[in-house]
Order: sequence, then structure tokens, then C-alpha cells
Amino acid sequence: MQERHAFAEFVPMSAKAPKDIQRLFGICEKYLPRQAWIHDAEELTDRSERFMAAEMVREKLFRLTGDELPYTSTVIIDRFEEEGQLRRIAATIVVEREGHKGMVIGDKGEKLKRIGTEARMELEKLWGGKVFLELWVKVRSGWADDDARVRSFGYE
Repeated sequence: MQERHAFAEFVPMSAKAPKDIQRLFGICEKYLPRQAWIHDAEELTDRSERFMAAEMVREKLFRLTGDELPYTSTVIIDRFEEEGQLRRIAATIVVEREGHKGMVIGDKGEKLKRIGTEARMELEKLWGGKVFLELWVKVRSGWADDDARVRSFGYE
């Protein structure tokens, strides 16, 4: 490898061994520039709470539907209101086909209920307050191929 590129160091290690990881951190530290922190220590992200809510629902959607649902599904936040420590969120899960809608809703709405419950619990833990989460599922055929619709959903 040294013939291909003049690396500063080679670090043989096992990622399963905590002492090897600490040793790697120590080696890397001397190559990193010293500078002030870019973000406040309490800051998790530079994205809005609306974005975080949509991503949490989306994560639960894909985790609970497995490989059944195409990744062209998305979540749109329709309403986000704060009342003290309570957040009221209405969101729409957008899928491309009618058959996908059934997969998301599940038998007697059980899958959608579980997606909502798990997302709500995670958001309550993240924000330290109550969350009222209302979910809907809508079909929008070909939305991922329509640049204007993709932008309207908040994607670039």
C-alpha cells in the first residue's frame, strides 16, 4: 500500500478491541487541526424539529416494513404546533402505489399504529415532552420522478 500512496502511518488493529480503537484515536489526533468547536455541545443537528419528526417517522416506517416497501416512500409534515411542552404533529406518509399503502397500514391498521407509537416514543424521549402524532397514508404515483413534486416535499 505504501507504493500506491504515501500514507503517514499504517495502523493494524481490530475494531472489536476497545484498546485498539483508543490507540487509533490517539494516532489520528496528532494529524487533526486544533480549532474551536463548530457547534454548541448541546446541539444535535442543524436541522429543524419538523425535519427530525419526519425522519423519525420515516425511520420507523422502513424499520417496521422491512424490504417490502420501496425507499421512494417519504414523510411530509403537514402540521407542527408547540403548546408548552406538548407538540402536535400531523404527518403524511407518501407511497407510490396503492399496494404499498396497504403494507404501511397493515391488518386493521396495526402496522401504522406501531409506526406512530414507536416514532412518538422516540420523539418524546428526544424532546423531553409529550407528542401527539397523527399519521395518514397517501398514494402519489411517480412522485420521485417528478422534480417539482420532489422539491415540494423538501428534497433538493
